[in-house]
Amino acid sequence: MTWTAPEVEVTDEPLLGAERPMLEAWLDRHRATFLGNCAGLTGEQLAEESAAPSNLSLLGLIRHLADVERVWFRVRLAGQDVKARHSVPGDWDGAFEGVDPARAEAEYADLVAEMAEARAAAATRDLDDVFVHERVGEISVRWLYVHLIEEYAQHNGHADLIRERIDGRTNK
Repeated sequence: MTWTAPEVEVTDEPLLGAERPMLEAWLDRHRATFLGNCAGLTGEQLAEESAAPSNLSLLGLIRHLADVERVWFRVRLAGQDVKARHSVPGDWDGAFEGVDPARAEAEYADLVAEMAEARAAAATRDLDDVFVHERVGEISVRWLYVHLIEEYAQHNGHADLIRERIDGRTNK
């Protein structure tokens, strides 16, 4: 049996309320939107490159976003002694090289697990808490949420186009 990425429910974000739940909901909405662009596709389809000469693929984006979640929340915010799996921070291209369709299920599960780890790493931190980025200095947790929302928004645009190219499906 061939694995396919599961369907995902994208929930509406709150229109009113406190800042923290709103930021968390927006990030989770973008996470779900990305996973929704992968839903129903096989490992082979997830590994399809967007258009030559680019090596951009949904599977590469899965790997990239897993590293982004891991590095920003676990390494930088929580200070955990873990490393990116596919990239070097500052040079994220490694996630797009050597993608293996046979590993799609495991790579997808890794991204979902990193999302959960990120939520846990941020859960005890206030938005005004500060952590140190090795190249730029102090950054607030609030900034981190905004940055990750931006990161997913950018890649959701890529994912929309890649998905439409693969099978014509669009998120309308």
